[in-house]
Amino acid sequence: MTQKLLSVVTSCYNEEENVRPLYEAVRAVMARHPQYRYEHIFIDNNSKDATRRVLREMCAEDPNVKAIFNARNFGGARSGIHVVLQARGAAVIGLACDFQDPPELIDEFIQHWESGAKIVLGVKTSSAERSMFYGLRGLYYRTLGRMSNAPVVAQATGFGMFDRTVVEAMRAIDDPYPFFRGLLAEIGYPAVLVPFHQPRRRRGITSQNFYSLYDQAFLGITSHSRVPLRIATMLGFAMSVVSVLVALGYFAAKLLFWNSFSLGVAPILIGFFLLTSVQLFFIGIVGEYVGTIWTHVRHVPHVFELERINFE
Repeated sequence: MTQKLLSVVTSCYNEEENVRPLYEAVRAVMARHPQYRYEHIFIDNNSKDATRRVLREMCAEDPNVKAIFNARNFGGARSGIHVVLQARGAAVIGLACDFQDPPELIDEFIQHWESGAKIVLGVKTSSAERSMFYGLRGLYYRTLGRMSNAPVVAQATGFGMFDRTVVEAMRAIDDPYPFFRGLLAEIGYPAVLVPFHQPRRRRGITSQNFYSLYDQAFLGITSHSRVPLRIATMLGFAMSVVSVLVALGYFAAKLLFWNSFSLGVAPILIGFFLLTSVQLFFIGIVGEYVGTIWTHVRHVPHVFELERINFE
């Protein structure tokens, strides 16, 4: 009987110190599952260090290792979904390159998948990152969960195992710039959650920065919720009612105390800056949605590849 193929996929950018240890860790895990064949696909986002050289060496040593070299850095969201869609396995395991996703959990993922689970997700219950950042992430996920059209699993990073039916559903959605956790929520298969403690990066410096985190945060909101637009509409209506009431109050006060009542400059300035700031804020919200629409209308490929290694 032909062995089923499992695919492990990993995105990397400037991870020369981590790619080989991760490959060895995954190989050790898969050695405990001889009933399966496996492929480990690395997709490199145009690293500036020696990551590609190390990947070439690994591909030459082991045909189970495959590599995709992007023409430029297309970002984690686009690169991540692209490598998932290139996998050929009966199930796909998503794994970060920095060891913040523990490879040893693959054993448990496979057990749940063999029991019939379509989606198995690793969920952080604690983290070695700063407590403030961990708390902010938790707040964001709770807020997104309340706003989203489909419930998004809190503290799930994309680390998990996904059946072929889930991968094909992602392909059918064909989102050019997806929020991965939101995609899983849209598909709707029940997820088995595997709790874990997230350790620190083993080596190197993260490529995440404020802009990339902001981009992912707003991508999740604009892709899966219209609540901010509804809030803008309702707040605009509420503020217009308040403005009319304040205007009537000032008018009545002026009529009653014509000689002694003075409006003053301060209320005018405060009201002007308040209304202007609210308008700018919601114009920015609308701009985020317009940007999402623009991305979908252009519908460019997730990435442009420069080279593939060990693919048939």
